[in-house]
Amino acid sequence: MLWNNIKECVLDTISDLVGKDEKRARKPWITQEMISKMDERRKWKNVSTEEGRKNYRRLRNELKRATDNVKKECLENICNEIMEFQRTGRYDLMHMKMKELGWKETQGIQNIGIEDSKGNRIVEQSQVLKIWENFITELYDRPNRPETLEVEPEEEVDTDEKGPYILQSEVEKAIKETRNKKATGDDDVPGDVLKFLG
Repeated sequence: MLWNNIKECVLDTISDLVGKDEKRARKPWITQEMISKMDERRKWKNVSTEEGRKNYRRLRNELKRATDNVKKECLENICNEIMEFQRTGRYDLMHMKMKELGWKETQGIQNIGIEDSKGNRIVEQSQVLKIWENFITELYDRPNRPETLEVEPEEEVDTDEKGPYILQSEVEKAIKETRNKKATGDDDVPGDVLKFLG
C-alpha cells in the first residue's frame, strides 16, 4: 500500500514537471492508436475474471487484424521503393532501405540446427525434435528424483531457514547501479527518477 502511494506521487510529479512522454513505436506501421490499444490490452492481460479474458481476447484480435493489414500495406510500399531504387540503379539507397527493415545477412540457414552428442550439426527438424526429447527425458528422469515437491507454509518455516532479508543498502546499491534511460517496469517508474530521489 505504501509503495502504491509513493509510486502515484512520483508519477504525478513526473507528469507535472516533465510531461507525459508518448510511447514511440519501433516499427513504422504502428500508430499511436495501436499503442493505446496495446496498453489497454496489457491492463486486461492479468485480470483473471471471465470479463477480463473476454476483453483481452477481443483487444488481441482487433489489434492483430489492424496491425496485419497496416503492416502488409507498409511493407508493400517499402518493397516498391526498393524495387524503384534498383530499377534506377540507386543501390546505396536500396541497401539503406533494406537495412531499415532489419534484414541481416547473418540471418539464414546457418543459424538453424542443433549439435548432437557427437558434435555433429543436425538441421533435419524431426531429428532436432528427437534430440530435444532425449535431452528433456534425460534431464527429468533421473533416479532418486522426488515425485512431488512439497512446500510448507511460510509460517511453519524456521526464521533462520527463510533466507536473508533484503537490506536497505542492497536496494540503494541496486538503484545506484541501474543504467540510465532503460524501459520502465510494470510500475511505470523510470529508474532515472529513483536515482534522483536518492
